[in-house]
Amino acid sequence: MNRKWFQLWNIGRLRSKLLDVLSLGKTMLLLAGGSLVFFMLLGAGGLAGQKLNSSPVPSMKGLAASLSSGFFMELLGMEVPHLPKSEEPSAFSGRNVTSFVFRMLTSVDPGDPKSLLSREVPGLAADDPFLLRLGSGGAKDAPADYHPGTDELAAGDSEAHGTGDDAAGGTGTEPSHGDGVDEPGGEETEPTAAPDAAGGNGSAATPGSSRQEASTKRILIYHSHPREAYNPLLGVESDNPSSAVPSKNVMLVGSYIAKRLEQRGIGTVHAQEDYATTVPDYNWNFSYKYSRMTVKAAMSTHQEMTEMIDIHRDSQRHGKTTAVINGKSYAQVYFILGHANKNWKKNEAFANKIHQLLEKSYPGVSRGIWGKSSGNGNNGEYNQTLSPNSVLIEVGGIDNSEDELKRTADILADAIADVYWISQDAEKAAAPDTGADTVQQSN
Repeated sequence: MNRKWFQLWNIGRLRSKLLDVLSLGKTMLLLAGGSLVFFMLLGAGGLAGQKLNSSPVPSMKGLAASLSSGFFMELLGMEVPHLPKSEEPSAFSGRNVTSFVFRMLTSVDPGDPKSLLSREVPGLAADDPFLLRLGSGGAKDAPADYHPGTDELAAGDSEAHGTGDDAAGGTGTEPSHGDGVDEPGGEETEPTAAPDAAGGNGSAATPGSSRQEASTKRILIYHSHPREAYNPLLGVESDNPSSAVPSKNVMLVGSYIAKRLEQRGIGTVHAQEDYATTVPDYNWNFSYKYSRMTVKAAMSTHQEMTEMIDIHRDSQRHGKTTAVINGKSYAQVYFILGHANKNWKKNEAFANKIHQLLEKSYPGVSRGIWGKSSGNGNNGEYNQTLSPNSVLIEVGGIDNSEDELKRTADILADAIADVYWISQDAEKAAAPDTGADTVQQSN
C-alpha cells in the first residue's frame, strides 16, 4: 500500500482537524449567541428606560432639539428644485453642523462654556433648562429666572397698599384696562382676527354661535409668581421689577389672555391671588405649593376644567425677549415643562400644539419648549401632574411694553383657543353617533 496515500487519509489526523474546526465553530457560535443576547438585553433595557423615564433631559440631546423646524424642508429642497425656500437660516451651516457633532460626541455645548464644568462640579448644572423643541425666535438662549429678595417683596407690599391702583387680593380682580391698547398712532385697537386651525384668518366666536360655551369654565389662567412685573409698566429701570398691582405685573397679561379666550367662546377663570399678601408666613420658595392649591380649588369648583396655563415673565432684557413681525413688536414666549412630571410627554404634546401654531402664523414669537428641573422656588413639576393639558408660559421680559405684551397675549390666546376647539372637534368626531339610532328605535 502506498504510504503517502495512507498518510493523506490518516483517520486520526482528519479527526483532529475536525475537532479543531468544531471547537472553533462552537466558540464562534457561543460568541454570536452571547452577542445576540447582549443586544437583545440592551434593546430591552432601552425600551424599559423609555417607559420608566420621567424626565425630558435625555430628549433634549436628540436631533429634534438641535435642528430647526425647517431642517427636513431643507432636505427635500435638495431634491425638489421648486420647493419654497425657508426664511430661517440654513441648518447645514458649518457652525450648526460643527456644534451639533461636537455636542453629540462630547455632551458639551460650544456656546455654553459652563457645560464643560457642569459634569465635574456637583450641582452646577442641576437647574439648567434643557431645550426640547427649538423655536424660530432667535438664538437658543435659555429662559432666565430671578429670585426676589426681601426688599422686592417689601416694595411690592408698600406699592400695593400705598397707591390708588387695584391691588391683587383674590380671584376675579381685573386690571383697569380695556380690551384694546393704545397703539403708537393713538388709536384704540380691537383684537385682531385669530388664525384658524388651517392657518388662515378666522374670527373670534360671538355669543350665540355654535362655538360658545363661556358659561362652562374650561381653562384656568393663574400665576405662581404673580409679582413678576415689567419696567415700562412701573416706570422704573430695574433688573428685577416687582409689583403687587395687577395692572403692572403678569396679571395684566393673564387678564388679556382670559378676555381673549372668552371672546373666542371658551369659559375661562383668571386666578389672581397675591400669595405674598394672602399667605401667612409667606415663603417665595413655596410658590408652586401655593399655586397648586389654587389650581386644585379651581378644578374642584369647575369639574369640566381641562387646561391650566401658568403665566410668568422672563428676566432677560428687551433685546432677547422681543420679536418684530410685519413692523410690529411682540413679546416673545417660552414654554416650560417640569422634569419631575412622569407624564411630561403628554404636556409636551399639548405645549407643542400651541408652539406650532405660533410658529406657523407668527414665526419669531416662540423661543421654543424647554424642560426645567427643581431649583430655587421651583418644585420640578410646576403643577403639571394635575392635567396633561397644563403648561407654564413665560411672556416677555422685564423691559417689554404694554403694547408688546397685549399683542402677544392676543395671538397666544388665539393659539390656545384653536388647540382647544380642534380637540373638541376631534372628540365629537370620535364619539359614537347614537342619536339617529335612538330616533329609529323610538319610531
